[in-house]
Amino acid sequence: MSKPSVLLTHKIPSAVRATLEDACDVDFNDGKALSADELKARLIDKDGIVSVFTDAMTADVIDAATRLKVIANIAVGINNIDVAAARARGIVVTNTPDVLTQSTADLTWALIMDITRRVSEGDRLIRRGGWKGWSLDFMLGMELRGRQLGIIGYGRIGRAVAARASVFGLRVAYAVGQPAAGSDAVPIDRLLATSDIVSIHCPLTPETRHLINQASLARMKRSAYLINTSRGGVVDEAALVWALKNRIISGAALDVFEDEPRVHPDLLTLENVVLTPHVGSATTDTRTAMADLAVRNAIAVLSGQPPITPVP
Repeated sequence: MSKPSVLLTHKIPSAVRATLEDACDVDFNDGKALSADELKARLIDKDGIVSVFTDAMTADVIDAATRLKVIANIAVGINNIDVAAARARGIVVTNTPDVLTQSTADLTWALIMDITRRVSEGDRLIRRGGWKGWSLDFMLGMELRGRQLGIIGYGRIGRAVAARASVFGLRVAYAVGQPAAGSDAVPIDRLLATSDIVSIHCPLTPETRHLINQASLARMKRSAYLINTSRGGVVDEAALVWALKNRIISGAALDVFEDEPRVHPDLLTLENVVLTPHVGSATTDTRTAMADLAVRNAIAVLSGQPPITPVP
């Protein structure tokens, strides 16, 4: 009996790839990200795909993949996949929740500490020879103790970020799309107006695209900082540049961007910004676990078993 055929769109750890190759015939893309036309061509005879968030699994791509049974995404977010089109075809879509929660929460806190204590700014200052000596009022940052951390999106990662807040003496407020009766969630407008740090952890959907825009930034404290480790499209980068240049807020730390890998050019020139290249889950342990879960999802579906982590 022949093995099912799977397209693997991105390099994964060799031991995880070996697991996939034991169960499937693997077509491995070892070059740059595949275009829509390339995906269509490579998926014509495939039963499954192990994809990453840069693979645009649009309705057109899905329609061209007439044999496809599973899309196993190595990511929590699924905004690169037309899930409705997949479901209409009976294709199972899976993602990799849980395994990247702690590493992304850790990176969020690294960014919070960096921007509020001006770590990267100080590093740049020293490297360009700008440090002329110590003084009492030099490079002053913000004390965390007694301040409010506002979290937009209170899923696994948002809760993991909140769990670390008490160590730094921060109180936590959180906002969700539609607070349930009896929930401790606060309206987003109130969260923006009262928080000293606003950290974004919601998925990118039509409702959350540009959730952080000129109007919402104007509601924030002038002393506040914005952190984004979710999806770039949640923040209107042009509006953020406006807010930073005009000191509407004090600073921002971003791990994700609207049009990756492009970054708004003005963000590159501002001292009150910290930028990292989408590395929220970038630890060896986490990335290996993500790939392993995606591969096990693909194998399960193609062997007639239920998926391990289907997209709800």
